[in-house]
Amino acid sequence: MLAPSENAAVVGGNVLTSQRITDVILKAFRACAASQGCMNNFTFGNDNFGYYETIGGGAGAGPDWHGQSGVHTHMTNTRITDPEILERRYPVMLREFSIRKNSGGSGKFNGGDGLVREVEFLEPLNAAILSERRVHQPYGLNGGESGKSGRNLFFRKDGTTLFLGGKNEIRAEAGETIRIETPGGGGYGEVDS
Repeated sequence: MLAPSENAAVVGGNVLTSQRITDVILKAFRACAASQGCMNNFTFGNDNFGYYETIGGGAGAGPDWHGQSGVHTHMTNTRITDPEILERRYPVMLREFSIRKNSGGSGKFNGGDGLVREVEFLEPLNAAILSERRVHQPYGLNGGESGKSGRNLFFRKDGTTLFLGGKNEIRAEAGETIRIETPGGGGYGEVDS
């Protein structure tokens, strides 16, 4: 189905492209609303180590079910590192890991909510985010509303906030923080009045 030429610039086939293809197929069959549409790939490290995680989000609702909140959808079910292990092994502090309330689209059946993951860096590190649906919202179906798009924010020590967009790399200094807000799933069906 996909056959990019050998000269095409491609990246993130499993972690991003597969998610969007699945949503396209499900939409074509009108099976369910869009899910978060990516795996929210977050990495950080230096010359001595590298850390990589994927972060869940909201699942799309369907004809007789609500979307699940804070889950991986479609192509992955990876487990995230426990906070105690993360903080013990790496020079970071997990400031927040929570459900992103009201980020799922409403409808007869509501889309699942995304997640918030906020990490403070305790020493200088390189950090990167590879994510989707930071501009376009996960669509709803049959009158259901779209889920909220995600946001990637970076808080500098001087008080400034950077909007990183969907794909970016940044040099983090000690005391700086990244906040990843993952997309919610789309809702399904009109709300009965």
